[in-house]
Amino acid sequence: MPKILVIDDEPSILKLVTAYLQPEGYEVFTAADGPSGLKSALALKPDLIILDLMLPGMDGIELLSRVRRESDAYVILLTARTEKKDKIVGLSVGDDDYVTKTFSSRELNARVKAALRRLQTGSRTETVVYSLRHLYMDIGARIVRVDGTPIELTAIEFDLLKALVENRGRVLSREQLLEKVWGGEYFGEIRVVDVHLGHVRTKLGRDDLIATVRGIGYRLEDEPL
Repeated sequence: MPKILVIDDEPSILKLVTAYLQPEGYEVFTAADGPSGLKSALALKPDLIILDLMLPGMDGIELLSRVRRESDAYVILLTARTEKKDKIVGLSVGDDDYVTKTFSSRELNARVKAALRRLQTGSRTETVVYSLRHLYMDIGARIVRVDGTPIELTAIEFDLLKALVENRGRVLSREQLLEKVWGGEYFGEIRVVDVHLGHVRTKLGRDDLIATVRGIGYRLEDEPL
């Protein structure tokens, strides 16, 4: 049974989200402030976290940043704000989607189902190994090395790199990457691709492996040995 942690300081939101999700067969846990939310996230190891942006004790951005050091849980940022800058800040520290507090049960359930489906698809064992000039990628073991050095990637970062490796030499648009990694039911900000690929580039430690094709998308520029 998938585990979902909902972190919000509004009792009505906690009650509403729980009422929406429990009938779908999810195990739902709740926390009402930042410190208890962080403790629960690390102890419960949920598959998905629904996280409010504004929390007492520790705001959602700080909490997310700290969770990301130890967890690859899918994170949906829950916010009353609609400004684009707030969404981009969330993406920059590792959230995977966002939903405003005007959500309906249908919208929330659709996003949760799409997220969990993506996680289940990503967990399937594949015995494919790519050995390129600079990059080594074992899909089944989810191992990445650059010039022999192990690289730690989150689940989404790994899947983005996998999509580029599988299509190396070809340009993939942001829309194509969204489809391959988040699935066709993704509702969020398309810049999620740019933000997460920025993280991948930083972790790979090389500026020449992933090329940006202006106005189109991205291309992996590494050849087989």
